[in-house]
Amino acid sequence: MLGGVRQNPTAGGGQSVGMAGVLEQLSRTIGSASAGGILSGGLAELVDRFKQSGHGETAESWVRTGPNKPIAPPQLEQAIGPEVLDTLSRQTGLSREELLARLSRELPDAVDRYTPQGRLPAEADSSR
Repeated sequence: MLGGVRQNPTAGGGQSVGMAGVLEQLSRTIGSASAGGILSGGLAELVDRFKQSGHGETAESWVRTGPNKPIAPPQLEQAIGPEVLDTLSRQTGLSREELLARLSRELPDAVDRYTPQGRLPAEADSSR
């Protein structure tokens, strides 16, 4: 499931938001992603945000095949911006600190899973 907030019983304690849901909301909050969300332009726009904030090499490592570079919560906050974090916090019910901790831990692998060919989905479609 790509959209929505859902319970995740494996994420210790209390109600949790599934990472796919957070990514979908992040995608929508950042730009013009439609119901296809992160698999349309949202993922490319997210990577662009990282490039603009000086963390492009890190984000590119998540897209490419091979090891994913980690990102610390402060760098993640710089890349996605306080407005996006505030919106995600309202949408998910998670604190900014919890969002940043989860995203910094899970975003690299999530982007990696959405780009199994080492390219953003839009790049893969346009190369056909």
